Amino acid sequence: MKRALITGITGQDGSYLAEFLLSKGYEVHGIIRRTSTFNTSRIDHIYVDPHEPNARLFLHYGDLSDSEQINNVIYNMKPDEVYHLGAQSHVKVSFEVPEYTGNIVALGTTRILEAIRRSGSNIRFYQASSSEMFGDSPPPQNEETPFRPRSPYAIAKVYAYWMVANYREAYDLFACNGVLFNHESPRRGEIFVTRKITRAITNILAGKEKLLYLGNLDAKRDWGYAPEYVEAMWKILQLDEPQNFVVGTGETHSVKEFLEEAFSYVDLRLEDHVRIDPRYFRPTETGVLTADTTRAKAKLSWQPRIRFKDLIKIMMDADMRKANLEPPGDGDRILKERFPIRWWKAD
Repeated sequence: MKRALITGITGQDGSYLAEFLLSKGYEVHGIIRRTSTFNTSRIDHIYVDPHEPNARLFLHYGDLSDSEQINNVIYNMKPDEVYHLGAQSHVKVSFEVPEYTGNIVALGTTRILEAIRRSGSNIRFYQASSSEMFGDSPPPQNEETPFRPRSPYAIAKVYAYWMVANYREAYDLFACNGVLFNHESPRRGEIFVTRKITRAITNILAGKEKLLYLGNLDAKRDWGYAPEYVEAMWKILQLDEPQNFVVGTGETHSVKEFLEEAFSYVDLRLEDHVRIDPRYFRPTETGVLTADTTRAKAKLSWQPRIRFKDLIKIMMDADMRKANLEPPGDGDRILKERFPIRWWKAD
């Protein structure tokens, strides 16, 4: 039985990856921060009391700012694979807490790499890099596109990217960067723009809100479906040689397009409910992001099945169900058609 360690296991990607690895027969370990309240809602449905003989999911307290904790977890559990997904991952927030973002995103990655190096074990390492690193480099972006980061978050991710490359070359570690473009789902954090939109529309339908306040509606991103992206992460660590990969859909859409599709799905007019708030604009904006996934298609046999409009319907159906509203149901139908056998819980 393979053993995997996931940082950020309670996040969107971490929860889907945990489900995927469990479906593959792995023993899965996750690092969580110690807090006074539980933050495990995304993995509660797969958690089994560790005293049970069939338990294969285990949680460990740790913090990416603490080298000793990271060293202890890796030394004691001796994983075969480490998936580093934990981060301060909100771009706008990174402008407000740049030092903290650098400590967690950049140095946190270094701490894990050093722990793996010191362990002396043949551990395969996956680093969750970000399309934000490309900044305003012209699209489409691939593995050879130069980085031109436009935020403290992106700059910290670039640092982490090159530390992975350095440890791979200097110490012969099996260390890979997955440069993932934006990927969403019903488990996306509520402060991220896509989920902010789908939740707000649901609240409007439920009579709880009237207006949705957003920033730059012209921002253009390559949006995909998160469960598909965690499968790509796994495929990257199954290769014979460590490599870097760009993962995305190859399609770009604006925030305004996302709004138009989401509002029209439930027969609402966005003009009646959307307002612009300058506070939500970034000090420096990223350019157009579009993934060139030629390498991923060729070497991973990976390409997305869920496209832009499908993604919005899936997210809208899920949020409406959570609010005890009857969803249109197109998103549920799409999932059944594209994924007749699913390894993850739909919501």
